[in-house]
Amino acid sequence: MPYEFERTQRIAVLGGGPGGYEAALAGAQLGAEVTLVERTGVGGSAVLTDVVPSKSLIATAGAATDVGEAADLGVQFFTRGASGHAVRPEVTVNLAAVNQRLLLLARQQSEDMKSQLIKAGVRIVTGDGRLDGTNRLLVSTGKGGKRVDFDEIVADTLVVAVGASPRVLPTAKPDGERILTWTQLYALDEVPEHMIVVGSGVTGAEFASAYRALGAQVTLISSRDQVLPGEDADAARVIENVFVRGGMTVLSKSRAESVTRQGDGVLVTLADGRTVEGSHCLLAVGSIPNTAGIGLEEAGVQLTDSGHIRVNRVARTSMPMVYAAGDCSDFLPLASVASMQGRTAVYHAMGDAVTPTELRNVTSNIFTHPEVATVGWSQKQIEEGIAQGEIYKLPLASNPRAKMEGIKDGFVKLFARTGSGTVIGGVVVAPKASDLILPIALAVEHRLTVDQLARAFSVYPSLSGAVTDAARAMHIVG
Repeated sequence: MPYEFERTQRIAVLGGGPGGYEAALAGAQLGAEVTLVERTGVGGSAVLTDVVPSKSLIATAGAATDVGEAADLGVQFFTRGASGHAVRPEVTVNLAAVNQRLLLLARQQSEDMKSQLIKAGVRIVTGDGRLDGTNRLLVSTGKGGKRVDFDEIVADTLVVAVGASPRVLPTAKPDGERILTWTQLYALDEVPEHMIVVGSGVTGAEFASAYRALGAQVTLISSRDQVLPGEDADAARVIENVFVRGGMTVLSKSRAESVTRQGDGVLVTLADGRTVEGSHCLLAVGSIPNTAGIGLEEAGVQLTDSGHIRVNRVARTSMPMVYAAGDCSDFLPLASVASMQGRTAVYHAMGDAVTPTELRNVTSNIFTHPEVATVGWSQKQIEEGIAQGEIYKLPLASNPRAKMEGIKDGFVKLFARTGSGTVIGGVVVAPKASDLILPIALAVEHRLTVDQLARAFSVYPSLSGAVTDAARAMHIVG
């Protein structure tokens, strides 16, 4: 009997964002034959038009804020005027140079990711793909109306990671000049005179914070009674107070009815008839999954009413051979979650050891100034009885390192299970909260108690010392 060689498993990935990239890389590392289909560039919108450029812009805004607040620490900037007297210079931002830099960073990141895939042996196909059943992708290439079927990719496993696009309103159509989505901001050559931000969720709050720090007049329109609806109430209150104190206008309980172009400006009409005039308007009203017209429903893949792909905790869809990762799925829309989903999907499909994703252990961060980081159960869930826990909040102003750096806003909040003292969640509002949340995330992931967390040695003085101080304050007697 002739010897039969085992066929290499074939994996096709549609979309090269964080989820698709990690899926392709994991598949190649496990010895699969992997093809990645991407229409704009490896990294997808997360790298090219969303996470990388937006966080780079926010980093620049943070630098401008630090310069402006340096006087509080005794650092003063002066130049000599014509009369020889000291003149305090104005802090300005060259937005054209900033945008050029961040788009260059995005392209470099995309190229680095592409190189990693090629080095790992992944075949990359540039074009638009759609499912033809559960084991085949049809890929079209070309430009504009000249797209033709170029490739037919047959696979044992399909991973769909097509991401999402900014949601627009019928009465607020972006024009790319004055009425903008967050993907169109990087064409601006100058800091807007008056940026009106419609939507006070994570994206709206981040860009409102950034453009105010860059020197723009900012009006933030929120349909809810606070900015960052759905987030920790104490954290949202701190951020809104910082916004208002910094000169931002926050219009709460105000729903935008329409946005129209008015010459060199915009006019936003609210549902109650009030109007707001500005030079630019940013629409930050959510996103729409890019799942329409790519053959999902025809292949039997179940979608939610919003168009997101239904997945389980190992990123599997209703069809066993098809997985989905990232913002197109009905999981948490975070780049870190997309990456984990992509790896998990491939590990599961190839029979490798896999740990189902636990959303409660996912850490998220809002890149305002200060930042807001969260993990685990929320205070609202504890207060509603969904989780049993104790709550302790330590104001950051009491931390010695915070005093040294002139930090007045923020806190560390811990949630510990009643009785056992196991850490079940936490919130950090602080500069670089995205870094400070890690010890709390580790405690949640590994079910450490507040006493175990408190026994870790934090550097003195340090902002991270606020985490161990909060844990020590929740000491379980006995």
